[in-house]
Amino acid sequence: MDRGNGLRPGRTLALACRLFVMALAGAAAVAGVVGSAQGADYPTKPVRIFVPYGAGGVGDLTMRLLARKLGEQTKQSFIIENRPGAGGIQAMTEALRAPADGYTLGEVGNGQAVTAALFNKLPFDTLKDFSPISIAARFEILLAVPGNSPYRSLKEIVDAAKKNPGKLNIGSINPGSTQNLSAHMFKQLTGADFALITYRTTPDLVTALLRGELDMGFDYYAGLAPELPEGKLKIIATSGEERNPLLKDVPTAKEAGFPQYVVVGWNGIAARAGVPPAILETLNTEINRALAAPDVQEQARTLGLDARGSTPQEMRERLTAEIARWREVIEKAGIPKL
Repeated sequence: MDRGNGLRPGRTLALACRLFVMALAGAAAVAGVVGSAQGADYPTKPVRIFVPYGAGGVGDLTMRLLARKLGEQTKQSFIIENRPGAGGIQAMTEALRAPADGYTLGEVGNGQAVTAALFNKLPFDTLKDFSPISIAARFEILLAVPGNSPYRSLKEIVDAAKKNPGKLNIGSINPGSTQNLSAHMFKQLTGADFALITYRTTPDLVTALLRGELDMGFDYYAGLAPELPEGKLKIIATSGEERNPLLKDVPTAKEAGFPQYVVVGWNGIAARAGVPPAILETLNTEINRALAAPDVQEQARTLGLDARGSTPQEMRERLTAEIARWREVIEKAGIPKL
């Protein structure tokens, strides 16, 4: 055996292994430096945000508010691209078609949790194919009655429905929307036999309330607010954990005697899986910074939004929990899956 190099076979193998490990460590260090550089330089060009809703809705308004501030902070444009319809599938698919470089993002929230629970088959896995970045805003459902309604509290209208099964009408928008499922959930938790009527848009729902076609409607603050100052509509409860600061005299459903009825809509930002961690970290930092800005806080409050960021893990946990929750509501309601 050749021992001219002074090394025994066992020592030679050990040395080779050590050199291999050192090489891997060096490669990892270089990758870490490159990743950090990517995060530090990002963004160097405009960023697109696909929004699964039409212009003017709460989801669109949240993203436009956030995009404007992100643009100010990063000196790059954050461009909103609305892709409404089909449970947000088109918007999410568009976000997945782009390279995993952080320059194409998508709005993901309770609407996408509902879609994941409602559809038997999607062209993506909501939890696996997207990387959550941060929650952007939270917003509860308002339970509205006509201004001349005889019902002054949630208990009164529930009691009336139980005494007159199927005679009282409640309304929401879009079958399978959070508003619609929150109405189904209300029926399930109260055991009251309301007739649930679904409308295409929030203006349609508001018109039905104003005409007295509905005894109560379920929707967000932004859509109902124009009719509140003159008393054309009256909010008898909200679905949040705490009272809405814009409606301090209105009790939550919990306070009104229905402690299990808590529904808080939310939306956030996600990227397709595979975006470098450093870029995701930069985005999370910038989004949380933008949401904490005083001007963003003030504008969000006027829209009935609780603008607060989160960690990516908090957003993932919320998305996972919401999918399970709405799946249960859908199954109990007997809503056919798509």
